Amino acid sequence: MQNAVKFKNRSQVDLSGALHVPNTGEPMAYALFAHCFTCTKSINAAVAISETLAQRGIATLRFDFTGLGASKGDFAESSFSTNINDLVDAAGFLATEFQAPQLLIGHSLGGTAMLAAAGHIESARAVACIGSPSSPEHILHLLAEHLGELEGSGSAEVKLAGRPFKFKQSFVDDVRGHEIDYRGLRKALMVMHSPQDDTVSVDEAGKIFSQALHPKSFVSLESADHLLSKKHDSQYAAEVLASWATRYIESAPVMVSAESGVNASANTKQGFLCEVSANGHNLIADEPLSMGGTNLGPSPYDFLGSALATCTAMTLNMYARHKKIDLTHVEVKVDHSRIHAHDCVDCEKSAGKVDVFNRAITFKGNLSSEQKARMLQIADRCPVHKTLENEIKITTELSL
Repeated sequence: MQNAVKFKNRSQVDLSGALHVPNTGEPMAYALFAHCFTCTKSINAAVAISETLAQRGIATLRFDFTGLGASKGDFAESSFSTNINDLVDAAGFLATEFQAPQLLIGHSLGGTAMLAAAGHIESARAVACIGSPSSPEHILHLLAEHLGELEGSGSAEVKLAGRPFKFKQSFVDDVRGHEIDYRGLRKALMVMHSPQDDTVSVDEAGKIFSQALHPKSFVSLESADHLLSKKHDSQYAAEVLASWATRYIESAPVMVSAESGVNASANTKQGFLCEVSANGHNLIADEPLSMGGTNLGPSPYDFLGSALATCTAMTLNMYARHKKIDLTHVEVKVDHSRIHAHDCVDCEKSAGKVDVFNRAITFKGNLSSEQKARMLQIADRCPVHKTLENEIKITTELSL
């Protein structure tokens, strides 16, 4: 399943993307995909790889760089540096709206840009490049016939894959000024390349692989062309990527696990008292004295309110760190009640009772009124909040 998304880069330009998510369940992780030079997010390889990763539980965002596809902006004003910035901003969008990406993937020059951007994306644990040159300067062979014109007049129109693109000398200067420190990558690396690639020689993959430190892996995409235009080639690449990435992302911290791993046991002689194990953490649950309990622990609804409160606080702290907001402390108070449906003016339900969670949030720090208002909007994006508002299905089975 894929959803259209839009976000602004640091220059306030609207970028267009597509987010592929698993058809069922929460993603185990998020990935960011960078398309090839002058391509778009809709190129077959980008779509096929994103679809396959989503089927394997890794939600994947592909988007158009500035001035390409459905994204706004002027391509002539873009550069290798702006591509890097777009990637970092896309990762920031994922971190704010969903979950920070743990897997980074780039195709052709998009892979080179992703390798350069990886150091600025702290959440990334693994990076993969497909058919990528080791240096952005490699791309200048496509402009070789126009380099004189670019230097003389400052700009030139170049046809690539039958389409005209305007380039400026600043683009040339920019790619010549970049040198990627592969030894300082500090993330798991996979290099994928076809020996038959006649656009970017497999020797470029060798340069990347030899300079990078372990952990690193190399996969030969035997018989594939540069664009992975055959679907089975891109699907194969995605299957290998998903299997490889799981080694590095499965133990990464996530805000809410799709499987909570909670076990509750109760002795009939102890009333409502329950012993709870939540992912190895031992807790006690009970009911208050007014309900016939012994009040030795929180009630089930206390736990439910705690889930909403803690998830909200985690989400707001993460957003504040990402946006560098001067937030020193956040406090979230949640109260639960049940009201008659006819007393709720904005509820879909018209009969019976409605569960109401009232959430009060206190911020400490130097926040403007606009920042506080935005933080209240972000609170609604905490995963537990979304779960409580979504349709919920509970299955029960006998465990022997």
